[in-house]
Amino acid sequence: MIRVENRTFDEERALYNLTDALVKDCVFAGPADGESVLKETRDVTVDSCVFSLRYPLWHAKGYELRNSRLDEKTRAPLWYSFNGIIDGTKINGVKALRECGGTVITNCDIESPEFGWKTDRTRLRGGRLASEYAFFDSKNIEIDGLAFFGKYSFQYVENLTISNSVLDTKDAFWHSKNVTVTDCVVKGEYLAWFSEGLTLVRCVISGTQPLCYCKNLKLIDCETSGCDLSFEYSDVEATINGRVESVKNPRSGSITADEIGEIILEDSIMECAAEINVRK
Repeated sequence: MIRVENRTFDEERALYNLTDALVKDCVFAGPADGESVLKETRDVTVDSCVFSLRYPLWHAKGYELRNSRLDEKTRAPLWYSFNGIIDGTKINGVKALRECGGTVITNCDIESPEFGWKTDRTRLRGGRLASEYAFFDSKNIEIDGLAFFGKYSFQYVENLTISNSVLDTKDAFWHSKNVTVTDCVVKGEYLAWFSEGLTLVRCVISGTQPLCYCKNLKLIDCETSGCDLSFEYSDVEATINGRVESVKNPRSGSITADEIGEIILEDSIMECAAEINVRK
């Protein structure tokens, strides 16, 4: 194995096509301002390094990125890379992880607008992710134990599971397909409009006008807070513990809750025949 340790690099493609190597305690920064320092690498472990240059890990295969720091100058740090492990790393570069596959991310602190676009087979465990527009048009995602902060998250995703997480977001899951969210806190206005096959299990949901225009929507033993004008034109099967502020024109299925502040069945543009039950 090649070992590259305690070095500083700032030139273009400094370690291009590096194979079967350990890169440790290195700094990628300097006046030459070179891009693509680790482009086209194979079976390379990067440990305890600092990055401050654009596009460091593109077209990498079989990589590990551990205990490192990528600052805000590290624009688009990981694109077109496959079968990677990212662990204990802080990432601040915009547009991180695009069109990548087979990525395992554990205990990282990530702030990256437009994170995870068009990815496949991403597993994310623990840590924190702040991204205004996360995981757009991605598929086959597994998330557990994540603190997430964003706005337009998980749009057009397919085959996503999230568990034991806090999602502080807005407009999440629009046009998504086959999503299951279990034991999570979900905060967000206009949640999951136009989704198909969304299942929420034992979740606490808050925010105005959630879960409208949905197909095959399921809520199992969930709680809601401040959820008004819920379920408009949705096909839904829901059991809710506690109160729902208001339900408006659900299209089909059934909704059961302990209390519903207001049931609005008027001004519908389609036939709405869902069964609405109040336990007390």
